[in-house]
Amino acid sequence: MVRNPFHLVEFSPWPLVGSMGAFCLTVGLASWFHGYSMSLYLVGLLIIMLTMVQWWRDVIREATFQGYHTVKVSQGLRWGMVLFITSEVLFFFAFFWAYFHSSLVPTPEIGLIWPPAGITPLNPFQVPLLNTAVLLASGVSVTWAHHSLMEKNRMSASQALLITILLGSYFTFLQLGEYLETSFTIADSCYGSTFFVATGFHGLHVLIGTSFLTVIMIRNLLYHFSSNHHFGFEAAAWYWHFVDVVWLFLYISIYWWGS
Repeated sequence: MVRNPFHLVEFSPWPLVGSMGAFCLTVGLASWFHGYSMSLYLVGLLIIMLTMVQWWRDVIREATFQGYHTVKVSQGLRWGMVLFITSEVLFFFAFFWAYFHSSLVPTPEIGLIWPPAGITPLNPFQVPLLNTAVLLASGVSVTWAHHSLMEKNRMSASQALLITILLGSYFTFLQLGEYLETSFTIADSCYGSTFFVATGFHGLHVLIGTSFLTVIMIRNLLYHFSSNHHFGFEAAAWYWHFVDVVWLFLYISIYWWGS
């Protein structure tokens, strides 16, 4: 009997545990924003982090040690990643829609001007421009890592991944400083709402991408990848390039044009 090329996953508790963590995180954040204790938020965050570690461990075991990621399975994973990134594109499209809905035709409620009266936007040629250069450089380094891996130069790939992780962390540090220096908040008109929601969710994606690349670098050092079998790395690289492209649109529309 010929074994089918697909991988039928085992029963796993992590989807249920992860959903419980997400619920606690959401309710805890809402409670914290309204002045209550942040204990439920911390519990939800802990559950999600533990779920990530356990679930990723299982997937790595299936791919690297049990040989379940056949060519057919890898094709399915690639399409899954493509669809996931497509859903992320639509996710950010909603934020851009909200931004341009308010900025292209300012209403009397915001003074018929954009930015609204009383809002002093950030200078697009200071920290935002530096952040743009940092992310573009990280896109170059992650491509360097990919080519090094395909050429079986594992050490060069690890070095390039480390540079990418450091650049992503530096971007997060710069954005945190930018948030602390803004003269407006998320409660200041539709400008503040769209600015912080769009750039904040992008910052969250940078954090996720940085953790993704960190796991990939560790796996590379542990010899989990070969020159022709490294979809985990490719998925991280695709995700990071998506983060780069979204930032370019954010910079052009919100920081440069919107100012």
